[in-house]
Order: sequence, then C-alpha cells, then structure tokens
Amino acid sequence: MKKIGFLLLASVFLWLCACQSAEKETDDKPLTVEQIMQLAHEKAGGEFWQRPTSLSLIGRAVFYQGDTAFQHEKHNMWRVFERTKTDAHAANGKVRIESFREERPVFVVTFDGQNTYDLSGKQESSAADQRWASNFGYGAIRHALDDGYQLELVGIDTVKDEQVHWIKVIDPKQGETFFGIEQEEYKIVKVGFQTPRGWHERIYSEFFSKPDYPWLQSGRVELYYEGVLANEVFWTDFEVNESLPDSLFVLP
Repeated sequence: MKKIGFLLLASVFLWLCACQSAEKETDDKPLTVEQIMQLAHEKAGGEFWQRPTSLSLIGRAVFYQGDTAFQHEKHNMWRVFERTKTDAHAANGKVRIESFREERPVFVVTFDGQNTYDLSGKQESSAADQRWASNFGYGAIRHALDDGYQLELVGIDTVKDEQVHWIKVIDPKQGETFFGIEQEEYKIVKVGFQTPRGWHERIYSEFFSKPDYPWLQSGRVELYYEGVLANEVFWTDFEVNESLPDSLFVLP
C-alpha cells in the first residue's frame, strides 16, 4: 500500500510539473501583432479613444529653421472625426490647425470636409492634398483592427533608448503607416510614413490624462522630416467629444 501511495503521489507531482511547464510555455509565447495592437488600443483609452467624435488640443510649439528656433506661444488643433477611414494619408472629417507667434498668426489651415483654407483663402485641391498627405497618418492606428486593414510585425525599433514593437499598418487603399508601440506599457510612442516632404516621423512622450474620460494624451510631439527635427508641439490641455461649429473650419 505504501508503495502504491508513493507512486500515486509521484504521478501527481509529475502531472503538476507538466502543467506548470505548459503554462510557462503559454506565458512565454510571443504576442501576435493583433494582440499587441489591441493592448495599445486599451492603453490609449479603449473604444472611447478609438471612436471619438471630436478632439480639441491646446498648446504651444517650437519651429526650427537651421540654427534658429521660433517660439509659437499658441498652437492649437481641432478635429472632427469620421467613423471610418480607408486612406490613412488623405484628409477626412474636419480639421483646424493654428499657430501664433507674438499674438500674430504664423499660419492657420483648415479642412471643412471638402475644401482646404489658409490665410490666403481657399486652396487648390492638388496643393491641399499634398499638404494633408504630409500631416495625416496617425489616425490609421485607431482603425488598425477594422475590416480591410492589415497588420505586419516588422521587428524592433528604438525610441528614446527603449525598444518598441515596430508595426506596419496597411489601410484599404494599400497606404502604409508604421507605429512604434512600447513593449512594457504598450503606449504608442512613434509613427512613421512617406510624405511629399520625404520620410516623416513623430515621437510621442510626456503622456498625461484627465479624470473626465479614458484618454492618454501625448504632451510632447517631435516631428521629423528626413531625419531633421522640424518642430515640436507641447500639448497642455485637451477635450474630447465637444460640439464644434462648422464655422470653425471655414476661413473667410
């Protein structure tokens, strides 16, 4: 009897070891690219972040020309979002970006859903399309898990000395946008895509949130074209899902 009891205990011990080993293998199994993207969405704010109706950003900016840095004391942006997005680098929804230095507007540019305006008035479509193609791209990540989008885990990149997952998002129009997602906390810390101005990258850092809603906002955005720092934006406040008037996006 003692021998049988010993053999039974040994069998149970071996079974438990096997279960622990199998569990460890499951835990160590690399995440799929879809799982990484899902974790990034959850970190950013989940469904509330994925499908906002509008976003208002208030801040300041620094623009660089050679060795000179120009301080823009006021730099603001307003966005009205569409529910769907098939071309990550084409303007959709509505947008207004304005930047002031010493209380004077350096630039104001808007898109009302059809037309683009700046301080000179309504712009020709070709010039407007090129301008927006150099700016639109980040929104692809909100739709990265939608039907018609494809994901590829390209490999590992480094952002501010930290290794990140480098993921290619392919939209339904076959446009490509690359995103850097932290390996530990899954913050979205980088975006890169080809533009009429060359290869464009943005680095996101100094994240903050507000108690009003689940939304992780980058407080600092560094914008590079062809590896050269063009400007930095420092967001100090934001609002989500405000009702924004159509007149905000049309310049006289």
